[in-house]
Amino acid sequence: MNYHDFETEGRRLTILRILARRNQFTTNEYSLNDELKGAYAHIVSRDKLHGDLAWLEEQDLVIVQQPRIGWLITLTGRGADCAEGLANVPGVAKPRPGG
Repeated sequence: MNYHDFETEGRRLTILRILARRNQFTTNEYSLNDELKGAYAHIVSRDKLHGDLAWLEEQDLVIVQQPRIGWLITLTGRGADCAEGLANVPGVAKPRPGG
Protein backbone atom coordinates (compact mmCIF):
# COMPACT_ATOMS: atom_id res chain seq x y z
CA MET A 1 0.00 0.00 0.00
CA ASN A 2 1.37 3.42 -0.88
CA TYR A 3 1.23 6.47 1.40
CA HIS A 4 -1.66 8.09 -0.48
CA ASP A 5 -3.86 5.00 0.02
CA PHE A 6 -2.78 4.76 3.68
CA GLU A 7 -3.74 8.40 4.26
CA THR A 8 -7.07 8.08 2.40
CA GLU A 9 -8.12 4.93 4.27
CA GLY A 10 -7.21 6.50 7.60
CA ARG A 11 -9.16 9.66 6.80
CA ARG A 12 -12.25 7.64 5.86
CA LEU A 13 -12.08 5.74 9.16
CA THR A 14 -11.69 9.03 11.00
CA ILE A 15 -14.80 10.42 9.31
CA LEU A 16 -16.79 7.37 10.42
CA ARG A 17 -15.47 7.65 13.99
CA ILE A 18 -16.35 11.35 14.19
CA LEU A 19 -19.89 10.58 13.06
CA ALA A 20 -20.16 7.72 15.57
CA ARG A 21 -19.58 10.22 18.41
CA ARG A 22 -22.06 12.85 17.21
CA ASN A 23 -25.62 13.29 18.45
CA GLN A 24 -27.91 11.35 16.16
CA PHE A 25 -24.78 10.28 14.21
CA THR A 26 -25.09 13.36 11.99
CA THR A 27 -22.97 16.41 11.22
CA ASN A 28 -22.46 18.98 8.48
CA GLU A 29 -19.49 19.18 6.14
CA TYR A 30 -18.09 22.33 7.77
CA SER A 31 -18.03 20.92 11.29
CA LEU A 32 -16.63 17.63 10.00
CA ASN A 33 -13.83 19.34 8.09
CA ASP A 34 -13.00 21.53 11.12
CA GLU A 35 -12.65 18.45 13.33
CA LEU A 36 -10.61 16.61 10.70
CA LYS A 37 -8.19 19.57 10.59
CA GLY A 38 -8.09 20.49 14.26
CA ALA A 39 -8.16 17.17 16.06
CA TYR A 40 -6.72 14.78 13.48
CA ALA A 41 -4.44 16.90 11.22
CA HIS A 42 -6.27 15.77 8.08
CA ILE A 43 -6.11 18.98 6.07
CA VAL A 44 -8.14 18.45 2.90
CA SER A 45 -10.00 20.58 0.38
CA ARG A 46 -13.77 20.56 0.21
CA ASP A 47 -13.49 18.69 -3.11
CA LYS A 48 -11.43 15.92 -1.51
CA LEU A 49 -13.82 15.75 1.45
CA HIS A 50 -16.79 15.56 -0.94
CA GLY A 51 -15.01 12.77 -2.82
CA ASP A 52 -14.50 10.80 0.39
CA LEU A 53 -18.12 11.33 1.42
CA ALA A 54 -19.41 10.26 -2.01
CA TRP A 55 -17.25 7.13 -1.84
CA LEU A 56 -18.45 6.35 1.70
CA GLU A 57 -22.05 6.78 0.53
CA GLU A 58 -21.46 4.38 -2.40
CA GLN A 59 -20.30 1.80 0.17
CA ASP A 60 -23.49 2.38 2.24
CA LEU A 61 -21.45 3.67 5.19
CA VAL A 62 -23.04 7.14 5.28
CA ILE A 63 -26.04 8.99 3.90
CA VAL A 64 -25.29 12.36 2.31
CA GLN A 65 -27.93 15.05 1.88
CA GLN A 66 -27.07 18.12 -0.16
CA PRO A 67 -29.25 21.10 0.73
CA ARG A 68 -28.18 24.54 -0.47
CA ILE A 69 -26.26 25.45 2.68
CA GLY A 70 -23.85 22.51 2.71
CA TRP A 71 -23.79 18.77 2.94
CA LEU A 72 -25.32 16.87 5.87
CA ILE A 73 -23.78 13.49 6.63
CA THR A 74 -25.38 10.68 8.66
CA LEU A 75 -23.72 7.44 9.69
CA THR A 76 -25.46 4.19 8.71
CA GLY A 77 -25.51 1.00 10.76
CA ARG A 78 -22.89 -0.51 8.45
CA GLY A 79 -20.75 2.61 8.89
CA ALA A 80 -21.02 2.31 12.67
CA ASP A 81 -19.93 -1.33 12.48
CA CYS A 82 -16.95 -0.32 10.34
CA ALA A 83 -15.98 2.50 12.76
CA GLU A 84 -16.00 -0.01 15.64
CA GLY A 85 -14.03 -2.63 13.71
CA LEU A 86 -16.96 -5.05 13.49
CA ALA A 87 -17.12 -4.87 9.68
CA ASN A 88 -14.25 -4.81 7.21
CA VAL A 89 -14.64 -2.56 4.17
CA PRO A 90 -11.76 -2.43 1.67
CA GLY A 91 -10.77 1.22 1.29
CA VAL A 92 -11.33 2.05 4.97
CA ALA A 93 -8.57 1.49 7.53
CA LYS A 94 -9.20 -1.04 10.28
CA PRO A 95 -9.25 0.44 13.79
CA ARG A 96 -6.31 -0.47 15.98
CA PRO A 97 -6.93 -2.07 19.38
CA GLY A 98 -7.59 0.56 22.01
CA GLY A 99 -7.68 3.27 19.33
